This record gives sequence, C-alpha cells and structure tokens, in this order.
Amino acid sequence: MCLIRSSFGFWPSGFFVVPKSLKWYNCYISFHFDQRKSQRLRTNPRRGIGFEEAQEIFSHPYYLDQRSDLPEQFRAIGWAGGKPYTVIFEMREDNDGEYCHLVTLWRSTAEEQELYEEHT
Repeated sequence: MCLIRSSFGFWPSGFFVVPKSLKWYNCYISFHFDQRKSQRLRTNPRRGIGFEEAQEIFSHPYYLDQRSDLPEQFRAIGWAGGKPYTVIFEMREDNDGEYCHLVTLWRSTAEEQELYEEHT
C-alpha cells in the first residue's frame, strides 16, 4: 500500500489532483467498506453503483480534497462506469496496514464536476 502525505494528511495513491499539483503513483490500494451499505447504494436509483464499482475512481485521474477534520475524511471526485461520482473515504489502519475505508458516494453535483474539470 502506498500512501501520499501532504498538508491534507495521507490518502491512497493513484492518479490524484489537488489544486496546482498533478502526481502519479502506481501502487496497490486496499479498500474496505460495508457490504450491506454498498448493496443499498447500488439499488438506490440516485446512486446507481456500489462501493465495488466506485473503486474505479481511484484508477483514473481524480480530484481530491479534505472534507472534514473529525473524523478525518476525504472527498474524491472522478469517473466510474462512465459517469462522474463523488466518494467520501477515510484512511484507517489495522494489523495488515493502512487501507481506504469507503464511507459513502453519490453522483457528482454540477459544482463537483466543475472542480474536477478545472483541476484535471
């Protein structure tokens, strides 16, 4: 697992975009999430995908910022299944090391799509 450290803290590697900075890191990302919540998201017509599909966001360019401090959560805006999505995640650690815990997701808003387009 490769994590990138910045003023935002740590986040999963991959191709990510923060304002005025483009970086590429090609490392394995370990994801954890609630399977039942993933199924609920998938069957919700306003969401349309689960966490399994949302992992695709991290394999393409995505915009990243910090959503909150407590708990420390990050927002990734990118593409999955040919549509723009926003994923909220936390970096956590267990005996196997650090991993990306997916918290929730939704179809990106117009404002989020604009952020993505401005910075990628």
